[in-house]
Amino acid sequence: MQGTQLRKLEAELWRAADQLRANSKLTASEYSMPVLGLIFLRHAYNRFKKVKVDIELTLPYHPQRGRRALTKKDFEEQNAMFLPDAAQFDYLVNLPESADIGEAIDTAMKLIEDEYDNLKGVLPKNFSIFSKDLLRELLRIFNKEVLQKAEGDLFGKIYEYFLGKFAMTGAQEGGEFFTPMSLVQTIVNVIEPDHGIVFDPACGSAGMFVQTGYFIESEGLKPAEKVTFYGQEKADLNTKLAKMNLTVHGLEGNIQEGNTFYEDKHSLVGGADFVMANPPFNVDGVDKAKDTVKKDPRLVLDGKVNLPKNDNANYLWIQYFYNYLKPTGRAGFVMASSASDAGHSEKDIREKLVKTGAVDVMVAIGNNFFYTRSLPCTLWFYDRAKETVEASSPTLAAHAHNHKDHVLMLDARKIYRKVTSKVNDFSPEQLQNLICIVNLYRGNTQKFTDTVQGYLETSANLGKETAAVLLELQQQLQAVHTTVSDFAQRYVQDDASASVFFEALNLEDLTSVYAQQDLLIAATQAENQTAQADNATIENIALLCKALRKPQDKVIKQLLDAISSAVKTQQLSKNKDWKDLNLKDALDRLKALQQQLSGNPDEGDAGLLHDTDYFWKQAHWLQSRFPDGIYTDVEGLCKVVNQADIEAKDWSLSPGRYVGVDAAIDDDFDYEERLNEIHIELAGLNEDAIALAGLIAENFKTVLL
Repeated sequence: MQGTQLRKLEAELWRAADQLRANSKLTASEYSMPVLGLIFLRHAYNRFKKVKVDIELTLPYHPQRGRRALTKKDFEEQNAMFLPDAAQFDYLVNLPESADIGEAIDTAMKLIEDEYDNLKGVLPKNFSIFSKDLLRELLRIFNKEVLQKAEGDLFGKIYEYFLGKFAMTGAQEGGEFFTPMSLVQTIVNVIEPDHGIVFDPACGSAGMFVQTGYFIESEGLKPAEKVTFYGQEKADLNTKLAKMNLTVHGLEGNIQEGNTFYEDKHSLVGGADFVMANPPFNVDGVDKAKDTVKKDPRLVLDGKVNLPKNDNANYLWIQYFYNYLKPTGRAGFVMASSASDAGHSEKDIREKLVKTGAVDVMVAIGNNFFYTRSLPCTLWFYDRAKETVEASSPTLAAHAHNHKDHVLMLDARKIYRKVTSKVNDFSPEQLQNLICIVNLYRGNTQKFTDTVQGYLETSANLGKETAAVLLELQQQLQAVHTTVSDFAQRYVQDDASASVFFEALNLEDLTSVYAQQDLLIAATQAENQTAQADNATIENIALLCKALRKPQDKVIKQLLDAISSAVKTQQLSKNKDWKDLNLKDALDRLKALQQQLSGNPDEGDAGLLHDTDYFWKQAHWLQSRFPDGIYTDVEGLCKVVNQADIEAKDWSLSPGRYVGVDAAIDDDFDYEERLNEIHIELAGLNEDAIALAGLIAENFKTVLL
């Protein structure tokens, strides 16, 4: 399924699911679980049906007894859930009108829990509180053909989308159950969890595990054969979400409920290959007088337990993640930016951590990456294998900094994509660019080379596609303009008042647009004659794409506006000669071609012209900063520092204190993109203003009463 189709489906499903809130007195946290439960049920049934067909083809056949009956074991061997008849989605959809649909869904959930101990008490079973009509409508919507045919990855993405939407509506207190996908993907791609024990002691909805599964699958491997997931989560609801999330993605994990400050449910000190987490920031009130805290082996650094003196748990988490690791383990976690510079006892702990050599990469993240808090954060990364690695040669020291005395400081606060007026994230390409920098720091140049080459190839292929669509659009534009202009010229001879129409068709920029179109088409034709397009050719095509879009859109808009205005003011719809032109199909085709080239903002589609330029820009962003394809410090972006540098700055691990400020003119700055961001911000402010005005009006009514 294409990205735009997926976004439309997600939005449609969200509108449907939001009816639960709109048509009931439930809070967001109360209706989130039933919705996620239905998605879970739909996905489980899809997998059940697909595997059932495969199993039946291989069942042994006996001449007298016939084919052997299906068993639960058959499904488990295919990594699918066995669903009793009354727990199957089709059964619920086809229930008679008189049936109590809420009770039937509750029963379906209970039957699944009876089959699987790890889901006992996990699935929502409060559907009876909703009206029958509302539940039937939801079942109908979740039974659409596109969802019946959906595979696991699609359902995983829909599930993640809903988790994010519920976080944005405040479905969980503090949004603790959901870590934004951009941050999870960054952590996973930096620590590369591809084997052994993967642990998250604050696992929320298990997003770290899900992205780890995707990462391993992207390498052509099976997660179940490579890693074992262990998770711990304090909140009961979040524990249930984690178990459901793993199941809906076809993953297995040992998720335990427990307060990580006082309980270590899995006893994994020194036993994890990878640790990743988004712990709650700045937690107060941890009882440090308890023996379990005072003697906690997870807080041992330099041979003794280190308890920060202030009432803040950040440096408890920071030590946990280090001590859970094996001597070769890696960790990545989200932390409040304030922790990077915290003073007093926390600074002492940070100094000890730096001196171990395990601190590997620090990434500063800008505002608004979390749905429920706007403050910036920092991603910390440990690599305990560095603790014993010294620089073995001048080459290694110059180009590969993966030894104990070096830390990569990466300031990504200016790198983001604006999703809404209040939420930012990384685009897939921005994420890849950051991962390329980390790989160059580690001495792996292949990731950089492959990524740049991938961008250039994508831009080149999009350029060819652009030229093909553009050629047809040019022909269509010429045909429509000529046909309408000829008609208008004849029409003016019969009716002088129509001269406005004729004059409106005198598009002053049309000749220039045709010339730009010809240049772009010729450039791609020249590219096709070479075995492999070079960087300069792709750059030329990309720049031609960028230069063409606005003037071309302007000319087409002027033409369509002139026709629309004439139809209204001159009543052309009643004119026989106009009707004989039969322009509807030609105009529809012209609009469709323009949309292919310029995109459809309502569907999140930027168009071929933008995308061709965009992917070249991504390659240029990397190449201009690392022209030799090896790591180098970049002012305002990244710097490799040693322990002496860190000591000189009072053991600070804040990237902004090291990388400096980029004073150079940024040739890559996209003013058009920034203008779009301003429009998004303005739309958000308008929404806030309307909501505030409504609240004031309601309060005013209360005062008058």
